[in-house]
Amino acid sequence: MSRHAEITISSRNADTCAQARHLLSEFGDVRAIPADLSRHDECQRLADLVEVDSERLDILINNAGAMWREPLETFPDEAWDSVIDLNIKSPFWLVQALLPALCGAGTADDPARIINIGSIAAIHVAESPNYSYASSKAALHQLTRVFARELGPRHVTVNAVAPGPFPSQMMASTLDAIGDTIAAKAPLRRLGRHDDMAGTAVFLASRAGSYLTGTIIPVDGGIATTATGT
Repeated sequence: MSRHAEITISSRNADTCAQARHLLSEFGDVRAIPADLSRHDECQRLADLVEVDSERLDILINNAGAMWREPLETFPDEAWDSVIDLNIKSPFWLVQALLPALCGAGTADDPARIINIGSIAAIHVAESPNYSYASSKAALHQLTRVFARELGPRHVTVNAVAPGPFPSQMMASTLDAIGDTIAAKAPLRRLGRHDDMAGTAVFLASRAGSYLTGTIIPVDGGIATTATGT
């Protein structure tokens, strides 16, 4: 028997939320809630609104993220605070607030799922100076493992996807400048596509992924996992 999916999406920008809801609405019931997830109170507000309609949550995907590129000599304090708050504190706060709903949904045969979006910047050292971003994603990978060990007995799996270069708002300027060079260096000789990421998330959320927890899956065309020193 198939179950009907009810999806809640969130972004800091209300227009972005509305646009995404419009695009996704043909696939099911989609609710959009604008929220600034770099703030603890906003994470709690979002969690409360999610739990209004249901006391169970089958899947939580922590995807919000920020990056700051600047040379070491001028890298500012705010480049740490804003990135750390969104990239590592926010996933922790959301898991904390939504844990009762996740535990209420999970069973031994069909655990609830937490999918964190990390980065290959936490697996290898990128050429760009993104100190707080790489550090925050490495912390998120470790938090994924810590949560996996703690929440497994409560029927919740926790895994992370570590994307390589994908077309996105965050990567737009980099790919415009050196996208062809990045693709040429990848063993698969291309950038990521949206369905590459979607397929990995669907796998983790499906029955096929129900016995995986604490994993970090690089989806990068082999860039980080086959890197060699020069």
